[in-house]
Amino acid sequence: MIQAIVFLPLIGAILAGLIALVGAHARNPSGDTVEGHGDGHDHGHAHASDAHDDHGHDDHGHGPVEPAAAGSRAAELITTGLLIVSAVLSWINFVDVGFMHHDIRIALLPWINSGDLQVAWSLRVDTLTAVMLVVVTTVSSLVHFYSIGYMDEDPNRPRFFGYLSLFTFAMLMLVTSDNLVQLFFGWEGVGLASYLLIGFWYQKPSANAAAIKAFVVNRVGDFGFSLGIFAVFMLIGSTDFDTIFNAAPGLTGKTIHFLFWNVDALTLTCLLLFMGAMGKSAQFLLHTWLPDAMEGPTPVSALIHAATMVTAGVFMVARLSPLFELAPNAQAFVMFIGATTAFFAATIGLVQNDIKRIVAYSTCSQLGYMFVAMGAGAYSVGMFHLFTHAFFKALLFLGSGSVIYAMHHEQDIRNMGGLKDKIPYTYIVMVIGTLALTGFPLTAGYFSKDAIIESAFVSQNPFAFYGFLMTVIAAGLTSFYSWRLIFKTFHGEPHDRKHYEAAHESPIWMLIPIGVLAAGSILAGFPFKELFAGHGIEEFFRGSVKMHPGIIEEMHHIPEWIGFMPTAMMIVGFVIAWLFYIRRPYLPVELARQHQMLYQFLLNKWYFDELYDLIFVRPAKWIGRFLWKKGDGFVIDGFGPDGISARVLDVTRNVVKLQTGYLYHYAFAMLIGVAGLITWFMFGVGAQ
Repeated sequence: MIQAIVFLPLIGAILAGLIALVGAHARNPSGDTVEGHGDGHDHGHAHASDAHDDHGHDDHGHGPVEPAAAGSRAAELITTGLLIVSAVLSWINFVDVGFMHHDIRIALLPWINSGDLQVAWSLRVDTLTAVMLVVVTTVSSLVHFYSIGYMDEDPNRPRFFGYLSLFTFAMLMLVTSDNLVQLFFGWEGVGLASYLLIGFWYQKPSANAAAIKAFVVNRVGDFGFSLGIFAVFMLIGSTDFDTIFNAAPGLTGKTIHFLFWNVDALTLTCLLLFMGAMGKSAQFLLHTWLPDAMEGPTPVSALIHAATMVTAGVFMVARLSPLFELAPNAQAFVMFIGATTAFFAATIGLVQNDIKRIVAYSTCSQLGYMFVAMGAGAYSVGMFHLFTHAFFKALLFLGSGSVIYAMHHEQDIRNMGGLKDKIPYTYIVMVIGTLALTGFPLTAGYFSKDAIIESAFVSQNPFAFYGFLMTVIAAGLTSFYSWRLIFKTFHGEPHDRKHYEAAHESPIWMLIPIGVLAAGSILAGFPFKELFAGHGIEEFFRGSVKMHPGIIEEMHHIPEWIGFMPTAMMIVGFVIAWLFYIRRPYLPVELARQHQMLYQFLLNKWYFDELYDLIFVRPAKWIGRFLWKKGDGFVIDGFGPDGISARVLDVTRNVVKLQTGYLYHYAFAMLIGVAGLITWFMFGVGAQ
């Protein structure tokens, strides 16, 4: 069963890839045209410009802009069908592992055998993995299903569905890994797939730039992650999780000579490993790629940047919890970064106008919450929020996609308004997702988010109060920007009459998945509360995560006002948003005008992109240009092909001109030679 869960998406990716190749060849046997999407808008239609209607046909009735690849429907149904089977098996496995306690280890085949480094392909399925399998396959299958409707007129659907399934396979390899090397394979696999998916419309320059940015920023984090893996192997001599966990207590007090000083071995190792998580999970300083990644199609945003890839860092810290528990300084750093990200991303979300970017910064912020729980040692609580967040964040992304679809690829919420009457189903599910995100009582987010804030309050971490304060403030900010999105999109007067009049509900392919996710946004909370954040943790998770001693018990004995604070902040955020965007819509404009500097600071995302451009990008470009012009052009080319070799060629070209092929030229040259020889003989030798 486990092999089927993991490898069915790979089979789907291969089949879709083959269909894409065959279709591309059928459309273009000569191979001279460029395949791709050329419109530069986020929607699933083959528009070449605004002159095309909602279904990729031009206004003059000349038919589709570009014909769909042959076998598109087959690729969609094959990949989606295999993912649904994988998701059903994952839920069966979740019950089997979580409640029947049937942990599984499956050795597939040997991989690397080099001295002490012995790595095998194997599948490790315990409760932690079972939770991730459910999250990944459920969300991925719904995104596949949704994409059938959303991408209905894109000419390159087989390629898109192949990438989606490839991404899912890489993520499944990551979560089922039994050693750090296999985990790194999945880690890089999702990085590759995200690059392909973000840049899916590769004729769009901004999509290419976003894909490269995601890839490069992740390489920074992955460099630290790979150093962490090297450190583990150097200290323990193995990359297998069980061996590492057994040997970890013996490493306390040991030091490593690193960059001219001796540092605690476990602290350094955990910090390097966490650096990988900062990149993959878009934490503060390495967060800049995530909002730009919205350039990909909306289903990509939901799959990669809401529920799966960005949670890989959280999963990795939970998997390595026995190491982090022995490195309290590293845990303190994890909480500091998590709390900072939760607050920082929420402040930026307050003023963004692109519907998907608001949800993207919300993702960033919620990932910060998860790391606060990890820093507190409440690993299962962090996993609880990962589990619930997958449902309501995927719902918000796919719901946003439904809005974009209805509004003919419009993404600016300032150009929307009044849509609740046009797309009531989408409005209802978006409100459910927003309630869950803001932590409305009895929704999934209420149970998991409040548990994180409580864990920060009772934690012994040096940054515990900072973590508690930032997450409580972020709860209020989250409520404000979430309701701002709802009010500006669905309430008030329409701002774009043309698109408003044409707006209509999405196809059934898109409505079914968001309905399922809406149900999950409510049902994923209370039924699982005891398993993730109650007294059932020990029996449910067993040894798959190592919880900080007594933290769950302490969470049940906090003052009542602490437990009520997140809900109070949620209410305050809602009331302010209602006042600003329903009751007195002139207020936010006045506020922005009065605090112009602060508004610009938040609107420009704390100027991180500009800062990185100044510190890293421009110097790198300058060095590259210098080496190109001076090193390559002046020195290598100047003395090489443009220098010595060019002069040799010049000489040979001139010498060749002497060889004309005419007999009288050669006779004349011989005569000149004989005359010269006689002259030299007469005057030179005769003079002697």
